[in-house]
Amino acid sequence: MKNLIYIILGAIIGAVLTYYFCPRQLEGEESVKIVKPKNVISVKEAKVLNDNWTLYRKAAVDSAAQKQGRKEDDRSTYWSLTDIENYLEFAKNESDSLGYQMTGIRVYLGVYGKDADESKKDLTTMFIVPTGSKSKASSLNLNFIGNDEDVPGGSPLNRGTGGGGGYPQ
Repeated sequence: MKNLIYIILGAIIGAVLTYYFCPRQLEGEESVKIVKPKNVISVKEAKVLNDNWTLYRKAAVDSAAQKQGRKEDDRSTYWSLTDIENYLEFAKNESDSLGYQMTGIRVYLGVYGKDADESKKDLTTMFIVPTGSKSKASSLNLNFIGNDEDVPGGSPLNRGTGGGGGYPQ
C-alpha cells in the first residue's frame, strides 16, 4: 500500500513538473515552422564562387574603380535584416496594388553612371526588384516556374552599404 502511494505521488509530481517545464503553444499563438530554403549552398561552395569571381572578374571590375582613384570596386552590398523585412512587406503590398502577386525577388548588378556623386561614380551597385505574376480575378491563382516577371512599377531597393574585400576566408 505504501508503494502505491509513492507511485501515485510521483506521477502527480511528474505531471505538475511536466506541465510547468515543457514548452507548449499558447492560446492564439501560431507555431512557426522553419523550413530550409531550397538552393541553400554550403560555405565551401560560396567560397569557390567568390574565388572564381576574383579569378575571372576582379581585374576588369576594379579597373573602373581605379579610374576614380579607388583601389577596388564594390563586390557586395549589405542591407540590415530590418531593411530587408520592411522592403519585402512594402514590395508585397505595392505589388498587390499594382495587380501582381509577389512571389520572389531578383537581384541585379548595376553601375552608377558618370552623373553620380564622386564616391559612387562609375562603380558597381546591386538592387533588388520584386517579381511575381499578374493576379487573376478568380480564386485559382497557380504560379508555375517561369511565369514570374519583374513587377512593372515595383519599387527597387538600392543603396545598401557597399562592400569590398570578398567572401570571408
